[in-house]
Amino acid sequence: MIDLRRLHVLRAVDHYGTVRAAAEALHFTPSAASQQIRQLGRELGVALLEPHGRRVRLTPAAQRLLAHADEIQARWEVAERDLRADDDQPAGLLRLAGFPGAVSALLAPAAAALAARHPRLTPRIREAEAADCFDLLFDGDADLAVVEAKPDEPPRDRARFDQRPLLDDPFDLLVPAGHRLAARERVELAEAADEPWIVPGAPCTCRTHVLSACGAAGFTPPVAHDAVNWEATIALVAHGLGVALVPRLARVPESAPVVRLTCAEEPRRKILTVTRPGARGDAAVAAALAELERLVPVLIAG
Repeated sequence: MIDLRRLHVLRAVDHYGTVRAAAEALHFTPSAASQQIRQLGRELGVALLEPHGRRVRLTPAAQRLLAHADEIQARWEVAERDLRADDDQPAGLLRLAGFPGAVSALLAPAAAALAARHPRLTPRIREAEAADCFDLLFDGDADLAVVEAKPDEPPRDRARFDQRPLLDDPFDLLVPAGHRLAARERVELAEAADEPWIVPGAPCTCRTHVLSACGAAGFTPPVAHDAVNWEATIALVAHGLGVALVPRLARVPESAPVVRLTCAEEPRRKILTVTRPGARGDAAVAAALAELERLVPVLIAG
């Protein structure tokens, strides 16, 4: 009989990349984590760890077992939810995670609406970047995450996470009021090629989107300032210090002396919802997803 706790240690080593990183996430010592995997191997009659330099790594047998381990974990979670469910109404703690822009534009209003509509449901939001969101989901510390996909990067761990598109978020060109382009409704990015640019700082995913969009338009933006926070970006543009690409989800105050222009190239980023496999059947998660879907057209139109 397989010990599911030991199987989870094996999955953690694969997810985090090393025995040490997995042990730290699980609050084990590295030797204790290794021992759990060796014991699992003895139960199955195969070696799951092998020497690799001064460290150890998962064997081919362990990699084959992982394909089944993720499916076992998903089925077990579905069984647990089925046993706990006394009706189809959302109830209990719903743990939501997302990057800062998603928290402001999507998760906060969704959580407020869910709490009002379902008194037995308690949404809890955690701000986290994409990599941390995946870790929170893997560790069982989040039920639903909203993440920003990186350009030209395939979805992470396809079998381990259920990742689905939520929206394509367009980028607009933000210029100071009175700028030579401010009277236009639609511009080509190349028209701003010689402007000073405010670009998101590394390692923000939006930096990759901005640089990719400018590169596709045939230029490298001359970076005058770096800003991760969209409020800071808006302030820099408002003071005439440059132009910027700003996603539609980023709210620009009406009082700010800036103008938002549609880009002819229509650059955009993909926003995904991510759960563990099978979790979308949970009443609370399903209610949250429905609320997010309801919000999207309003936000993009605005």
